[in-house]
Amino acid sequence: MTTTVGQYLSARLGQIGLKHHFAVAGDFNLILLDELLAEGSTKQIYSCNELNCGYSAEGYGRANGAAAMVVTFSVGALSAMNAIGSAYAENVPVIIVSGAPNTNDHGTGHLLHHTLGNTNYGYQAEMMRHITCAAEVLFSAEHAPQQIDNAIRTALRERKPAYIEIPCNLANAACPAPGPVSSLLSEPAADPASLDAALEETGRFLYARDKVVLLVGSRMRASGVIDLLPALADRMGCAVTVMAAAKGFFPEDHPAYRGVYWGEVSSPGAQELVESADGILCLGPIFNDYATVGWRATLKPENTLLADLHGITVNGRVFEGFSIRQYLEALSARAPRRAGSAETPRQPLPTIAPAPRDTRLTNDEMTRQINTLIDGNTTLTAETGDSWFNAVRMDLPGGAKVESEMQWGSIGWSVPAALGGALGAPDRRHVLMVGDGSFQLTAQEVAQMVRYELPVIIFLVNNHGYVIEIKIHDGPYNYIKNWDYAGLIAAFNAEDGHGLGLRATTAGELAGAIEQAKANTRGPTLIECDLDRSDCTETLVKWGTKVAAANSRAPKVN
Repeated sequence: MTTTVGQYLSARLGQIGLKHHFAVAGDFNLILLDELLAEGSTKQIYSCNELNCGYSAEGYGRANGAAAMVVTFSVGALSAMNAIGSAYAENVPVIIVSGAPNTNDHGTGHLLHHTLGNTNYGYQAEMMRHITCAAEVLFSAEHAPQQIDNAIRTALRERKPAYIEIPCNLANAACPAPGPVSSLLSEPAADPASLDAALEETGRFLYARDKVVLLVGSRMRASGVIDLLPALADRMGCAVTVMAAAKGFFPEDHPAYRGVYWGEVSSPGAQELVESADGILCLGPIFNDYATVGWRATLKPENTLLADLHGITVNGRVFEGFSIRQYLEALSARAPRRAGSAETPRQPLPTIAPAPRDTRLTNDEMTRQINTLIDGNTTLTAETGDSWFNAVRMDLPGGAKVESEMQWGSIGWSVPAALGGALGAPDRRHVLMVGDGSFQLTAQEVAQMVRYELPVIIFLVNNHGYVIEIKIHDGPYNYIKNWDYAGLIAAFNAEDGHGLGLRATTAGELAGAIEQAKANTRGPTLIECDLDRSDCTETLVKWGTKVAAANSRAPKVN
């Protein structure tokens, strides 16, 4: 049996569980797009530009486990690189496929459009190698299946993006048809000796401790075993905290849950609990400057077991040769019970009293009302900025999910990411919190929410500027031109859309807008929440001051 290179790729994407792929057309990928449409395993979703395309794929990958996107050469792929950097930093397997020049143009001295004006056409792949776990450049249909499979397999195993470059004259070239997909989806077997030794050392670590706490980090999204964590906590009998970027990774209605550990801006009681523990199982953490509040929140190495995606460090020893999934599955069957920290009761989050309906809308009241909207079937996407802190202070029901981008932290990510998430998990309610400054970077993707009738509820926080940057380091560059954000939806709807654009300046107006949003199932609802510029969470101010101090450290003198 034979197929074409493009249809081989399409079939493989369907086999690994994708139902959609994202695309921006360009003349080097048009035949490839035709082949993907002809094979039909995944639906083609169009984006307004390549950056948004990448962010949408990243959001889809978070919801669905993996994602794919198709762009054109150079002007397309280079534009997408910021989003691919996000997928790399955030451990999301996005398959980025780029159309490329005809194979006959290599080595001829021809100058081609969409290039740098020289005859070296390998620069794009070289750049992609720095932000992907595999980069495959196709030059023959004969070898295309193996190269496509290698890129997909590596992306799924490493939980990182991978790059495939397909010349425009190979997209419809004949190649062997794909076989079973099991080899792409299977995980390498664990090294039994290394895994057993790691578990024995883990047991020694735990038995020597009186007060053990689980600390869940954001890399656990890529582990595939988030659902295993409650059973592990039950067996160990210990308390559980999550890092800010892992909000929602452990059910907050579980009796072991004790809140978000974020140094000085932690949930009530969480900092003391974690930092006083003599045994901390850190599962998939990222300790960057944001997570440590400017390097101020640090854990004692001798009290810490660090479990990353491909190994653990404990008692001064490193063990590799197994995945975090394999380790935690085995640990769940063998872990000793250590209940000291579970005896520490959870301290409740500060409550926000409902505001009178006719009062000026505040950040607190907005957060309170969004929190009441969230149920166990809701995914909340929180943009970089005060939306992080508003999400962290919410009390979530079991099953609710939060998506944020705290490692890459590129403003504008959330709008297309929410679109991708809505396509990747259509059975869930999708709620987005985004600031006005961030929204201006990728606003046009709301038009695609209208196009595909995605009922995303968008809370647009209009506080007239980059408030997070104002709190870190103020200057005239933090203030932006105001838009009629709610009015944009009428333009995006044009003659056939069903989006809603609403504005809330009081508590009552926001409550009414939320009811309208819940009833609108044929398109997005954007609720512009008009807040005072100075109105933000106290934790943002406190955190921003500490991060600013870390950024402004004087150079070391040798």
